[in-house]
Amino acid sequence: MRIGILQTGHAPDELRSDFGDYDLFFRRLLGEETFEYAVYPVVDDVFPESVADADGWLITGSRFSVNDDDPWVGRLLDLIQEIKSSGRPMVGICFGHQAIAKALGGEVGANPGGWVAGASAYRGPDGAEDRTLLAWHKEQVLKLPEGAEVLAGSESCPFAILRYGDSALTYQAHPEFTADFIRGLVATRGQALSDEIKTWAGASDVADIARARTGAEITAFLKAG
Repeated sequence: MRIGILQTGHAPDELRSDFGDYDLFFRRLLGEETFEYAVYPVVDDVFPESVADADGWLITGSRFSVNDDDPWVGRLLDLIQEIKSSGRPMVGICFGHQAIAKALGGEVGANPGGWVAGASAYRGPDGAEDRTLLAWHKEQVLKLPEGAEVLAGSESCPFAILRYGDSALTYQAHPEFTADFIRGLVATRGQALSDEIKTWAGASDVADIARARTGAEITAFLKAG
């Protein structure tokens, strides 16, 4: 099965030699042998010729906003609509989570509480604890599009994990990140974070992060599509 990775950003230059770029994060999370991967750095205006170029699609995180007026963002939103119409499964992470919601009629904007960084616990609709993942965002989905089902959320991010039937599965947090990479982000892109958030994010490795479970969940969703 061929998965197209729509890469919407790049890891910081200072961290790339140690961690790789964002496409590699997902190949490690899902497994190099699990799928055949094709990478399209849409942030650099490199797009697939057709939605048929892959059997399923994954949209990465980014330092940019889905509300930016850059031409590549508009092209990506159009592509998301095409993928949904094609019946191919989509997975969205952080920026990808927000882009899918916006493309399908939702609203994205600043988190009223400001930045969310580090280990974040999410609960299911019944209030039971669902999982802890590593987060890094200041924007989030504020209004759900039609057809979105909330699988988990938190007080600061109510729409953290969404499913759109068999069409899309999206996460505001980053199952592909590690605690070491979060600390690297604090050092390279954490200028806007408060000292309290920097300290919390820096201690992310003490939490029970559901990386393996979420990676398996994404794999199963893509294969089912």
